[in-house]
Amino acid sequence: MKLETLQTKTFKPLSKGWVKHKLNKWLIGLLILSSLMGGGYFIYRQITISFAQKARSKMLTVPVERETLPITILANGTIEAKQSTNVSPDTSGRLKSLLVKEGDYVKTGQILARMDDSTLQGQFSQAQGSLASAQANLKKAIAGNRSQDIAQAQAQLEQAQADLQKAQAGNRSQDIAQAQARLKSAQANLTKAEDDFNRNQQLYNAGAIALQILNQQRAERDSAQAAVNEAQQALALQKAGTRAEDIEQLKAVVTEKQQALALQKAGTRQEDIETARGEVTQQQGNLKTIQTQIENTIIRAPFSGIVTAKYADPGGFVTPTTSGSEVSSATSSSILSLASNYQVVAKVAETDISKIKVGQTVAVIADAYPDKTFTGKVAEVAPQATVTSNVTSFEVKVNFTDPETLLRPNMNVNAKFDAGKLNNALVIPTVAILRQKSGTGVRVITEKGTKFVPIKTGLTVNSKTEVISGLQGNEKVVLSAPPGSRRNSNNNRPPGGPPGGRPPGGGPPL
Repeated sequence: MKLETLQTKTFKPLSKGWVKHKLNKWLIGLLILSSLMGGGYFIYRQITISFAQKARSKMLTVPVERETLPITILANGTIEAKQSTNVSPDTSGRLKSLLVKEGDYVKTGQILARMDDSTLQGQFSQAQGSLASAQANLKKAIAGNRSQDIAQAQAQLEQAQADLQKAQAGNRSQDIAQAQARLKSAQANLTKAEDDFNRNQQLYNAGAIALQILNQQRAERDSAQAAVNEAQQALALQKAGTRAEDIEQLKAVVTEKQQALALQKAGTRQEDIETARGEVTQQQGNLKTIQTQIENTIIRAPFSGIVTAKYADPGGFVTPTTSGSEVSSATSSSILSLASNYQVVAKVAETDISKIKVGQTVAVIADAYPDKTFTGKVAEVAPQATVTSNVTSFEVKVNFTDPETLLRPNMNVNAKFDAGKLNNALVIPTVAILRQKSGTGVRVITEKGTKFVPIKTGLTVNSKTEVISGLQGNEKVVLSAPPGSRRNSNNNRPPGGPPGGRPPGGGPPL
């Protein structure tokens, strides 16, 4: 019974009222479900917006600003000597003494070394003697002849004139009479000698005397005959008088003595005085040359500076050249090396050289003295670039002040060139700049969140970069991403080309 009743209730046909009731309930459920879904979406949106607002509030942002920034160009350089030389003697010789050592500061004219001058001292004494002799000859020539010399020449002339007068006057009668008397005496002696010879001839013939006695008498007779002949010739000369040739010769002697006397009275000729004066000048020049050579053996500092190297020791042989080496022996050509007037030689990048001008202010910081800043000015800009390891740069020479003389040659330094100012420029922090495939830009805050804005950059000074275009100036740029987000690794590096601080857009380095 129960089963049937149940079966009857279960398969009973539905009425139209019942179906309408069920449909209404389904529609109500659908409306309720729709309301729940709409409310969930609204709640989700409100939660999302709230989270976004909280994320934006946790972002680190800075406003875009306008500032005036100083422009500084950095360059590496070294300390080099503006004036440098290898000191050597004027003539080859042996180094006698060296009075300075490496690192000593010397002043202009200070004695650095002495060369051996013993040979030159001997030549100097000889030159002094030659000069004294030449000066005496000149003095004698200027003073003229002494009165005693003139009197002597006068006496010689008078003697020659007397001899001439005597020759022209001929022999006196007394001289002729004397010659005649001598002839008569000689003839008497001859007569006596002939008589003795004849007598002895007879005795010899008789055998009374020896032949030797006869020969002796013959010799005496011949001698008496020669005396007679001589006396006859002397008498003939006395009677004939002086020959014309002798008179002419005596006249020539008189003329010579007259000219000698005239020269004595006239004194030295002007030409002889000039010759003597020229000799003095020549000897003075010789003496001066040797004096200069002796002075040159004293090696003095040509300018004030520091002794940077020593090439020779006392006893070494040096020559007048400028070659030298730190590893040279005692026979090196030079004595020492001297340097002064130091300057910075900096290598400025090709892109920055247009901003470097002569007279520009430079701050110099040496690696050896990082806490000190030396001030200087640009003295010279190289007209031609140099290329090293495919890097093009220009040498810029900077004069600096160093009252304590701290900087030495070959020290490494950094030069900061004051290249002016960037006036009223639109700038942002350099770390905010991102690089994406679409280009260089920054993320700015908007009502809906952040968006990437492409920009064109200019100079970078310190930690800020100039924005040439892309921003209006009223934006806020993002410096850091929200928590939990990750930035592209390529975006974390500020654009700007190679390492070393070169800015985006090709501006000067920091």
